[in-house]
Amino acid sequence: MIGILDLKSGNLRSVANSVYELGFDYIVLEDKNHMDDITHLIIPGVGHYYTAINHLNENGLIEVLNQFYESKRPILGICLGMQLLSSIGHEGGVTTGLNFIPGIVQRFAISPPLRIPHIGWNTVSFQKQHPVFEGIKDKRDYYFVHSYHYICEEENHVLGTTEYGTSFPSIINKQHVIGLQFHPEKSQKNGLALLENFCNWDGLC
Repeated sequence: MIGILDLKSGNLRSVANSVYELGFDYIVLEDKNHMDDITHLIIPGVGHYYTAINHLNENGLIEVLNQFYESKRPILGICLGMQLLSSIGHEGGVTTGLNFIPGIVQRFAISPPLRIPHIGWNTVSFQKQHPVFEGIKDKRDYYFVHSYHYICEEENHVLGTTEYGTSFPSIINKQHVIGLQFHPEKSQKNGLALLENFCNWDGLC
Protein backbone atom coordinates (compact mmCIF):
# COMPACT_ATOMS: atom_id res chain seq x y z
CA MET A 1 0.00 0.00 0.00
CA ILE A 2 1.33 3.43 -1.02
CA GLY A 3 0.67 6.34 1.36
CA ILE A 4 0.34 9.83 -0.13
CA LEU A 5 0.67 12.63 2.41
CA ASP A 6 -1.85 15.47 2.09
CA LEU A 7 -0.03 18.78 2.63
CA LYS A 8 -3.12 20.76 1.53
CA SER A 9 -1.04 22.20 -1.29
CA GLY A 10 -1.15 21.27 -4.90
CA ASN A 11 -0.58 18.13 -6.83
CA LEU A 12 -1.86 15.34 -4.57
CA ARG A 13 -4.69 14.29 -6.89
CA SER A 14 -2.51 14.03 -10.00
CA VAL A 15 0.06 11.96 -8.08
CA ALA A 16 -2.68 9.72 -6.68
CA ASN A 17 -4.17 9.21 -10.15
CA SER A 18 -0.77 8.25 -11.54
CA VAL A 19 -0.13 5.76 -8.72
CA TYR A 20 -3.56 4.21 -9.34
CA GLU A 21 -3.03 4.02 -13.12
CA LEU A 22 0.29 2.27 -12.52
CA GLY A 23 -1.61 -0.46 -10.67
CA PHE A 24 -0.82 0.32 -7.04
CA ASP A 25 -3.24 0.67 -4.15
CA TYR A 26 -2.91 3.93 -2.24
CA ILE A 27 -4.31 5.82 0.70
CA VAL A 28 -4.31 9.59 1.26
CA LEU A 29 -2.86 10.43 4.67
CA GLU A 30 -4.31 13.52 6.37
CA ASP A 31 -3.16 12.70 9.90
CA LYS A 32 -1.09 10.17 11.80
CA ASN A 33 -3.56 7.33 11.25
CA HIS A 34 -2.76 4.48 8.84
CA MET A 35 1.02 5.05 8.81
CA ASP A 36 1.47 1.47 9.98
CA ASP A 37 -0.60 0.23 7.02
CA ILE A 38 1.66 1.52 4.25
CA THR A 39 4.87 0.20 2.71
CA HIS A 40 5.92 3.38 0.87
CA LEU A 41 5.33 7.09 1.54
CA ILE A 42 5.04 9.84 -1.08
CA ILE A 43 5.25 13.49 0.01
CA PRO A 44 3.95 15.58 -2.91
CA GLY A 45 3.47 19.31 -2.88
CA VAL A 46 3.32 22.59 -4.72
CA GLY A 47 3.52 25.60 -2.47
CA HIS A 48 5.38 27.29 0.34
CA TYR A 49 8.07 25.66 2.51
CA TYR A 50 7.16 27.45 5.75
CA THR A 51 3.42 26.85 5.30
CA ALA A 52 3.96 23.13 4.66
CA ILE A 53 6.22 22.64 7.70
CA ASN A 54 3.76 24.61 9.82
CA HIS A 55 0.95 22.32 8.62
CA LEU A 56 2.99 19.25 9.60
CA ASN A 57 3.71 20.70 13.04
CA GLU A 58 0.12 21.74 13.71
CA ASN A 59 -1.16 18.28 12.83
CA GLY A 60 1.41 16.36 14.86
CA LEU A 61 2.95 14.82 11.75
CA ILE A 62 6.63 15.64 12.29
CA GLU A 63 7.06 12.94 14.93
CA VAL A 64 5.07 10.46 12.85
CA LEU A 65 7.22 11.15 9.79
CA ASN A 66 10.38 10.72 11.87
CA GLN A 67 9.08 7.35 13.07
CA PHE A 68 8.32 6.32 9.49
CA TYR A 69 11.82 7.39 8.47
CA GLU A 70 13.35 5.33 11.27
CA SER A 71 11.39 2.28 10.05
CA LYS A 72 13.52 2.33 6.84
CA ARG A 73 10.46 2.16 4.58
CA PRO A 74 10.90 4.00 1.26
CA ILE A 75 10.06 7.72 1.12
CA LEU A 76 9.66 9.88 -2.00
CA GLY A 77 9.49 13.67 -1.91
CA ILE A 78 8.19 15.44 -5.04
CA CYS A 79 8.86 19.15 -5.76
CA LEU A 80 8.04 20.90 -2.45
CA GLY A 81 8.01 17.44 -0.89
CA MET A 82 11.65 16.99 -1.91
CA GLN A 83 12.56 20.37 -0.45
CA LEU A 84 10.98 19.46 2.89
CA LEU A 85 13.52 16.63 3.18
CA SER A 86 16.20 19.27 3.80
CA SER A 87 17.66 20.55 7.06
CA ILE A 88 16.69 24.18 6.49
CA GLY A 89 14.52 26.08 4.02
CA HIS A 90 14.73 29.80 3.29
CA GLU A 91 11.26 30.35 1.83
CA GLY A 92 9.27 32.49 4.25
CA GLY A 93 12.22 32.93 6.59
CA VAL A 94 14.59 30.32 7.97
CA THR A 95 12.60 27.17 8.73
CA THR A 96 13.75 23.80 10.06
CA GLY A 97 12.92 20.93 7.71
CA LEU A 98 12.67 17.18 8.16
CA ASN A 99 16.47 16.73 7.80
CA PHE A 100 16.12 13.34 6.10
CA ILE A 101 18.72 14.37 3.49
CA PRO A 102 20.96 17.08 5.00
CA GLY A 103 21.09 20.30 3.03
CA ILE A 104 19.49 23.68 2.56
CA VAL A 105 16.87 25.04 0.16
CA GLN A 106 17.40 28.53 -1.21
CA ARG A 107 16.01 30.73 -3.96
CA PHE A 108 17.60 30.70 -7.41
CA ALA A 109 20.10 33.53 -7.88
CA ILE A 110 19.96 33.93 -11.65
CA SER A 111 20.01 36.76 -14.19
CA PRO A 112 17.88 37.58 -17.25
CA PRO A 113 16.89 36.21 -19.67
CA LEU A 114 16.24 33.32 -17.28
CA ARG A 115 13.19 33.80 -15.11
CA ILE A 116 12.00 32.68 -11.71
CA PRO A 117 10.15 30.41 -11.28
CA HIS A 118 11.84 27.75 -13.36
CA ILE A 119 8.88 26.38 -15.33
CA GLY A 120 8.83 23.81 -18.10
CA TRP A 121 10.77 20.87 -19.47
CA ASN A 122 14.45 20.49 -18.65
CA THR A 123 17.07 17.78 -18.81
CA VAL A 124 18.12 15.58 -15.89
CA SER A 125 21.62 14.08 -15.99
CA PHE A 126 22.08 10.99 -13.83
CA GLN A 127 25.20 11.16 -11.64
CA LYS A 128 25.18 7.53 -10.54
CA GLN A 129 23.12 4.38 -10.93
CA HIS A 130 20.15 3.61 -8.70
CA PRO A 131 17.30 1.05 -8.75
CA VAL A 132 14.70 3.77 -9.45
CA PHE A 133 16.45 4.44 -12.79
CA GLU A 134 15.88 0.91 -14.08
CA GLY A 135 14.78 0.97 -17.72
CA ILE A 136 15.14 4.78 -17.98
CA LYS A 137 17.70 6.43 -20.23
CA ASP A 138 19.95 9.24 -19.04
CA LYS A 139 19.56 12.87 -20.12
CA ARG A 140 15.81 12.90 -20.62
CA ASP A 141 13.50 15.85 -20.03
CA TYR A 142 11.15 16.21 -17.05
CA TYR A 143 8.66 18.90 -16.04
CA PHE A 144 9.70 21.48 -13.44
CA VAL A 145 7.88 24.25 -11.54
CA HIS A 146 9.94 25.81 -8.72
CA SER A 147 11.67 28.98 -7.50
CA TYR A 148 13.89 27.36 -4.85
CA HIS A 149 16.50 24.65 -5.21
CA TYR A 150 18.28 22.14 -2.98
CA ILE A 151 21.94 22.29 -1.98
CA CYS A 152 23.01 18.94 -0.54
CA GLU A 153 25.42 18.89 2.37
CA GLU A 154 27.10 15.81 0.89
CA GLU A 155 27.74 15.48 -2.84
CA ASN A 156 27.16 11.72 -2.76
CA HIS A 157 23.48 12.36 -2.03
CA VAL A 158 23.03 13.85 -5.52
CA LEU A 159 21.62 11.31 -8.00
CA GLY A 160 20.74 13.71 -10.81
CA THR A 161 21.44 17.31 -11.81
CA THR A 162 19.81 19.92 -14.02
CA GLU A 163 21.05 23.23 -15.45
CA TYR A 164 19.13 26.47 -14.96
CA GLY A 165 21.59 29.31 -14.66
CA THR A 166 23.47 26.99 -12.34
CA SER A 167 23.69 23.26 -11.84
CA PHE A 168 21.31 22.09 -9.10
CA PRO A 169 20.34 18.70 -7.67
CA SER A 170 17.13 17.52 -9.34
CA ILE A 171 17.22 13.98 -7.89
CA ILE A 172 18.60 13.27 -4.41
CA ASN A 173 18.93 10.14 -2.32
CA LYS A 174 20.05 9.01 1.09
CA GLN A 175 19.47 5.38 2.00
CA HIS A 176 15.72 4.71 1.62
CA VAL A 177 14.74 8.32 0.83
CA ILE A 178 14.46 9.81 -2.68
CA GLY A 179 13.69 13.37 -3.73
CA LEU A 180 12.57 14.54 -7.19
CA GLN A 181 12.52 18.30 -7.83
CA PHE A 182 10.46 17.79 -10.99
CA HIS A 183 6.96 16.34 -11.27
CA PRO A 184 7.10 12.68 -12.36
CA GLU A 185 3.31 12.58 -12.71
CA LYS A 186 3.55 15.33 -15.37
CA SER A 187 6.68 14.01 -17.09
CA GLN A 188 5.12 11.45 -19.41
CA LYS A 189 6.59 7.96 -19.75
CA ASN A 190 9.97 8.60 -18.09
CA GLY A 191 8.40 10.30 -15.09
CA LEU A 192 5.83 7.56 -14.70
CA ALA A 193 8.59 4.95 -14.98
CA LEU A 194 10.44 6.64 -12.10
CA LEU A 195 7.25 6.67 -10.04
CA GLU A 196 6.60 3.00 -10.80
CA ASN A 197 10.18 2.06 -9.94
CA PHE A 198 9.87 3.84 -6.60
CA CYS A 199 6.63 2.03 -5.78
CA ASN A 200 8.40 -1.28 -6.46
CA TRP A 201 11.62 -0.31 -4.65
CA ASP A 202 12.57 -2.09 -1.43
CA GLY A 203 14.54 0.90 -0.13
CA LEU A 204 17.94 -0.67 -0.72
CA CYS A 205 20.50 1.02 -2.98
